[in-house]
Amino acid sequence: MHIVIMGCGRVGSALAQTLEQQGHTVAVIDQDPTAFRRLGSGFAGQRVTGVGFDQDTLREAGIEEAGAFAAVSSGDNSNIIAARVAREMFGVENVAARIYDPRRAEVYQRLGIPTVATVRWTADQMLRRLLPSGSEPLWRDPTGGVQLAEVHASSAWVGQRVNRLQTEAGVRVAFLTRLGEAVLPTSDTVLQEGDLVHVVLRSNEVAQVEAVFAKGPEGGH
Repeated sequence: MHIVIMGCGRVGSALAQTLEQQGHTVAVIDQDPTAFRRLGSGFAGQRVTGVGFDQDTLREAGIEEAGAFAAVSSGDNSNIIAARVAREMFGVENVAARIYDPRRAEVYQRLGIPTVATVRWTADQMLRRLLPSGSEPLWRDPTGGVQLAEVHASSAWVGQRVNRLQTEAGVRVAFLTRLGEAVLPTSDTVLQEGDLVHVVLRSNEVAQVEAVFAKGPEGGH
């Protein structure tokens, strides 16, 4: 997958190197050309000097072929503008924005942009928002047979009841993260744009579950 990152600070450079090590192609955008030094000489991806929400800059970084976009610059407003441009103008499905002010996160998530507040930021959290597969377990039982994982759900599931997702995927939805808050779903809970889905599943069924989550409901809506 091709992934575009806006911001080459400590966070952006670490994310870029991790993604490249995982076999993805990566382009990093920053207004300051000296910031690319953080990537090191071994980084094989693109270094694009420019403003991360400028359409020409994004095109130069390969946004039209990108499967994911991360906005991790030092400015909340720049991050959210860039994230919206990537999602709304270029149709990138997996978009995440780093937010310094957690009070703004709810507003941004209502726009359908998953956010990661700086205080709680980890590389794993951002990776799980960008990559639609390869779910990392958040917890595993002592036998290793059952795990809790955040699994990426396709936007095709938006508007569907959690019960349908559980039935078709053969999992138990433990909780949702919605607008930055944990939600315990009921039988009537409907999936919303931006929901992060945390499920309990058998460790040997991760690939099958990811496939159901990625495909969407059987027979559509």
